[in-house]
Amino acid sequence: MRRLGYQRYGAQGGDWGHAITLELAVIDSDHVVGIHLNTLLTLPPDDPAQAVGLTDDDRARLDRLIRAEPEMSGYAKIQGTRPQTLAYALTDSPVGQLAWIVEKFKEWTDSTELPEDAVSRDRLLTNVMLYWLTATAGSSARPYWEEFHQSRPPRAEAPTTPTGVAVFAADVARPVRRLAERQHNIVHWSEFDRGGHFAAMEEPDLFVQDVGAFFRRFR
Repeated sequence: MRRLGYQRYGAQGGDWGHAITLELAVIDSDHVVGIHLNTLLTLPPDDPAQAVGLTDDDRARLDRLIRAEPEMSGYAKIQGTRPQTLAYALTDSPVGQLAWIVEKFKEWTDSTELPEDAVSRDRLLTNVMLYWLTATAGSSARPYWEEFHQSRPPRAEAPTTPTGVAVFAADVARPVRRLAERQHNIVHWSEFDRGGHFAAMEEPDLFVQDVGAFFRRFR
């Protein structure tokens, strides 16, 4: 960003982008004025005393994440351990690549029966073709392998950068605010009654409005 001439800037991220955004806020804290996240993992506290103040809704969010993890994390385990083997199959078959990606849109979006209830079929096909035509099934899985085989321990410190969070109702990993505030400098928190994990594709108007509302304070 400095090479581009920006001395002050903000960052936004969801999914892998949220981890990158949090890291950026730590390593370039003198220049990152704020970060906005539409993914933020909050795990059940180990200390029973910290769990006392949790509401029923807080506990329901944590329970949903814990129940979903074993069933829905198979893709991550494969990509984290055998990404190259998987890459040959997905690159060989456009239907395989389609199935691999669209399954997540079915499970993670605010859809009723079909993934196109949340994201149009044309947009889903365009998304999948970006992977298949460029033969990037392997490179897109590589971050999972690197996460599973880290050469250094994860960074311990959390950013003190002002942080905004947008929570969409159908996201399987909805964060708990009181837990998030223990680790992050939360200055903005929005809860939406629709939308899921792929919020920018599912509810672009809500997403853009919230990002704008957060970053306007830094003008």
